[in-house]
Amino acid sequence: MSDGGKKEEPGTPGRVPWSRRPESSHRLLGLSDDELLYWIEALPAEHSEDRDLLEIIRSRRHFFIRQEAAKRITDASLLKDHAGDRHIGQILVRGMRRAEDASYLRRLIAEKRHLEVRKAAEVQLKVIQQSLAEHGTGS
Repeated sequence: MSDGGKKEEPGTPGRVPWSRRPESSHRLLGLSDDELLYWIEALPAEHSEDRDLLEIIRSRRHFFIRQEAAKRITDASLLKDHAGDRHIGQILVRGMRRAEDASYLRRLIAEKRHLEVRKAAEVQLKVIQQSLAEHGTGS
């Protein structure tokens, strides 16, 4: 196999090459990867573009573009449908900070096949547990 023997898991998008200008009906997905990355990076911290960012995440764009879009989502819970994607799953768990998120993180650790997502979830769960211990509330 030319891919180093690695098999792509079902439901996981394969590597997508960087594109100059893909075909798309969505206004942003018609941009080249460079233009799209510029748009994502130019978003202010407080924005109302989560819907457009989710379209980018759902697309078959290069994983780096989708990951950068995920980093700019203001409501991390919107990424839960993409927890199975190793690139997006890591971003999802890093955005979880509340005590209520701890049970979700435990479930991700137990269920997810991607080592990167499990490890990121373990780290974030420790952060939440430490925060709870410092503030005198149990988990």
